Amino acid sequence: MKEDSMRPTETEEAREAVAELREALGRAGITLPSLGLDVITLAADPPRPLIELGCCTAATARLLAAALAGAPTNEGGRG
Repeated sequence: MKEDSMRPTETEEAREAVAELREALGRAGITLPSLGLDVITLAADPPRPLIELGCCTAATARLLAAALAGAPTNEGGRG
């Protein structure tokens, strides 16, 4: 079996990231109902999945801001 076929695809990695984010948000008491994969980006060839955070209430936005306050930043991250 080729080593590449053993690695998770970008789509699988994105699904795992969504699950990890949903779990972390849940631990902070935050729910983003629209959290998931953006279906448009899954249709690309090859798929280049983006994670859709969706809309939230002002109260949820404040909870997110409070959860992120003082959190380390990832300077190398891409958006």
